[in-house]
Amino acid sequence: MPEKIAVKLGISSCLVGEPVRYDGQHKQDHYLTDVLGKYVEWLPVCPEVGCGLPVPREAMHLTGDADAPRLVTIKTGIDLTTKMQVWCAKKLDELEKEKLCGFVFKSKSPSSGLLKVKVFNAKGIPEKKGVGIFARAFTERFPLVPAEEEGRLHDAGIRDRFIDHVAVYSRWLEYLKNDASLKGLQDFHARHKYMIMAHNPGNVAPLGRIAAETGGRKPEEIQTEYIELLTSVLKLQATVRKNTNVLEHIAGYFKKELESFEKLELQQSIKEYHEGNFPLLATLVLLQHFAKKYDKRYLLAQYYLNPGPMELYLKYHV
Repeated sequence: MPEKIAVKLGISSCLVGEPVRYDGQHKQDHYLTDVLGKYVEWLPVCPEVGCGLPVPREAMHLTGDADAPRLVTIKTGIDLTTKMQVWCAKKLDELEKEKLCGFVFKSKSPSSGLLKVKVFNAKGIPEKKGVGIFARAFTERFPLVPAEEEGRLHDAGIRDRFIDHVAVYSRWLEYLKNDASLKGLQDFHARHKYMIMAHNPGNVAPLGRIAAETGGRKPEEIQTEYIELLTSVLKLQATVRKNTNVLEHIAGYFKKELESFEKLELQQSIKEYHEGNFPLLATLVLLQHFAKKYDKRYLLAQYYLNPGPMELYLKYHV
């Protein structure tokens, strides 16, 4: 087993097997515990238990306005919104100190659901427009922290996007902790250029311009503008078409050095990936080989071409 990576993620407690649900059961997700859990450190959070509710307990749901719903018990109609909100405020203060690199929420939960949680209107009709009380509070407090629901992580594209986001954000926190200089920001951007291109090629240049600033504003202002734009980029999925574009850009670095048979091999590899016959990793390995052979140090420093351990193991199953 590879060495555990020092990346800490929050997670809904029931997803790691803790029996904290209203019925005393859990919803363990084995991909999260048995696969992703090998490379990250989980910090389990259960809002219901955290705010003092028992296990088992009466089931709850969201009611009223989807933008500001109330958390109410289903049978007895007890409103627990304020109780949950008070706990959330205290818990978020604690989580701020943890420097989380991501959070995986329990789908459909009235406290922790991130997307399309049922909210019952005045007529008792559910509409899938809500966000769980804790999930909303967390994402409003920490808008830069990657967040996803467990069910969506079984979609390969969404999972890879989340892993990319977590990995980049963890490196961002390391940059702020160990360097935080404008020169360091330029290096951070340079090493992530092709990863950015794979998610949204249109924002490579704007991010580069922000990173290139050397004066006129406080470094903190420049860093904030950079990471906010980068966060929006990483929420977009890297597609086959966008990856093919990146591969062709990287291949352009070798057009003067490659021998004819090497050029043909590379062109064929990119074509096979684009048509779905080769995995992306196969072409990346070939490009990495050429980068070493022809001493392309800029390319060898790229995280896209040389992924970190977490990305390598979780995206490419090496």
